[in-house]
Amino acid sequence: MSKSIIDILLDSIFDEQWTGRHGERLTHRELRLVQLLGRKGKVIRNLYLPKDNGETSEIDLVFITQKGIFVFESKNYSGWIFGDENGKNWTAMLPNKQKNYFYNPIKQNNTHLKWMRNFVGDDVPLFSIIVFSNRCELKKVTVESKDVKVIKRDWVYATVRDIWDANEDALTDDKVEELYTSLKELSDVDNETKEKHIEDINKRLDINEALDKKICPRCGSELVLRTAKRGAHAGEQFYGCSSFPKCRYMQF
Repeated sequence: MSKSIIDILLDSIFDEQWTGRHGERLTHRELRLVQLLGRKGKVIRNLYLPKDNGETSEIDLVFITQKGIFVFESKNYSGWIFGDENGKNWTAMLPNKQKNYFYNPIKQNNTHLKWMRNFVGDDVPLFSIIVFSNRCELKKVTVESKDVKVIKRDWVYATVRDIWDANEDALTDDKVEELYTSLKELSDVDNETKEKHIEDINKRLDINEALDKKICPRCGSELVLRTAKRGAHAGEQFYGCSSFPKCRYMQF
């Protein structure tokens, strides 16, 4: 359960934004192995799907294939991971027994799938894959839905292979290309779209604060009350992002 020397060095040198991008690149690399071994498809990172209210839903990575679209949500937690498909929050417990709570990633990705389905239609199969860092251990994670997988990154190839082999082709090559073309436009967005996405999250933050809830202004996850263990604020309480360490936003 403890971190490797490489992981510790990465945490000390690079910030969470770099770590998140690096995690997506590693998942993309695993998908290249899938493609190399004959399961062809198109990969797109960082999609901004339109929502009915004019906002956007950001997806880490998708893999568009003849079987359907694999929708990936990346999580970079360390420690032991506990969670249930139907629970609101999951838990990451570090070696020092410190517990960090974060919003159920299956529910989070279900929201992504909702807007993906709204965009591509009901005839395109969607598969939800939650990818955790190899630094963690999925200690007790309960998933019942057939089209939802919660895995560590080194299981990406085997998971995609198993889903691929268990499903008939649903899309033609032309349809795959059509979906890729339309979805690729949603990743090649300008800074104005990205800034609006952040502004919309901040608006939800204001609304939830009025309801005695707190939402991270950076990533939209729930903020949780914690106590600083070290540093200048040792002993003080603060609100930290439940997606830590992927997001390290803090509010003292």
